[in-house]
Amino acid sequence: MAHPPFPGRRRFLAATAALCVAGALPWQRAFAAPCRPDGPWIPGDDFLAELPRLMQAFAVPGVGIAVVEDSALAWSRVFGVGNVETAAPLDARTVFETASLSKPVFAYLVMQLADQGVIDLDHPLVDYHRPVYLGEHPWLARITARDVLRHSTGLPNWRAAPATEKLVPLAEPGTRIDYSGEAFVWLQLVLEKLTGQSLDEAMQARLFGPAGMRDSSYTWNADLAARSVFGHRAHDEPGEGLPPQMFREQWNAALPVAEHWGKPLSAWKYEDAERALPEVMKRARPGLVTVPGDLLANAAASLRCTVQDYARFLARMVQRQPRADWEVAEATRQAMLTPQIRVPGRWTEKGLGWNLESTPAGPVFCHAGSNGGIFKNFVVGDARRRRGIVVLTNGGSGGFVYQRVVRAATGLDLLSHDV
Repeated sequence: MAHPPFPGRRRFLAATAALCVAGALPWQRAFAAPCRPDGPWIPGDDFLAELPRLMQAFAVPGVGIAVVEDSALAWSRVFGVGNVETAAPLDARTVFETASLSKPVFAYLVMQLADQGVIDLDHPLVDYHRPVYLGEHPWLARITARDVLRHSTGLPNWRAAPATEKLVPLAEPGTRIDYSGEAFVWLQLVLEKLTGQSLDEAMQARLFGPAGMRDSSYTWNADLAARSVFGHRAHDEPGEGLPPQMFREQWNAALPVAEHWGKPLSAWKYEDAERALPEVMKRARPGLVTVPGDLLANAAASLRCTVQDYARFLARMVQRQPRADWEVAEATRQAMLTPQIRVPGRWTEKGLGWNLESTPAGPVFCHAGSNGGIFKNFVVGDARRRRGIVVLTNGGSGGFVYQRVVRAATGLDLLSHDV
């Protein structure tokens, strides 16, 4: 965890957030904080005019931005290209790889099922389902869905050698924060058992369909392949041509098997991926596919969608009336945005699926995403003011861009950019 560089940083941010920029030079106005704390989070024209220069400076070929105001998608734009080799421009139907922005969306599904009594957030996961790759450790019996969503399972983020390494906790559950994608996948397999559906089937039925998120999926098909951006190296990373595209390559190797079976990847559960593994390994380059999880939708990392679709989800997390029957209960939404574990010395807190931060303008919820060092994304919301912004990029240096977008749009310099 990174700490503020000096004790007065928050006082400094509070002061600078209040500064009016009316007398500033054009480039200063483009990057300075808004004068009105309650103003909209739609980036200003001066900043948008500068954005292509920023993208070029940091070798980020494509950026998508969408803004929620008054609990609804209010504005969206895409900039640049999805693949520098083809130079095909982005458009409103371009699909981004959201990386760890997948986690809050999955958390919403978990909370829907908790509202319905399908899962108890505080019941041990091993009682619901024990994956074959779990090791033997007494702490495993204490891990719950709440631990997964607040990152207190003690499990590693990802095993270094999943084909030979068993999954066990590295710390006592419930005692500290250990960011873990493995934990989210375990909870995903629990939901498979409880609902009888694949992850994508459950998401389409309970969230994507009702929320109008028509261009969202945790898996892969020919249409998504044609509309999905490619990831690109960071501006200071050496290399020629496009870097490896992990999910794209893994799923392209699995598609022929899915087509032969007549069962789309979106319908695959763990047992399907397990059965397909030997055949897909024959098709894939060495080392690309080693375990069934390489072929399965990934609750922690594999959501891809348009930037507008992500904003439609974000709109469900802020205060809104009326609420549809399929949405989580209001008390549940508030619980997702309430600190769930206290760890001394942290500047940010963990809700259920979200990071929480106090700012000079009030509390916000947020999450960052990074896949393979070639996709960098960020989302932040202000539930009380019913607004939010999501920035999706296809470059390894996308963090340098999304931080500037968020600062220009919101006036906030978030500590969550650094932790």
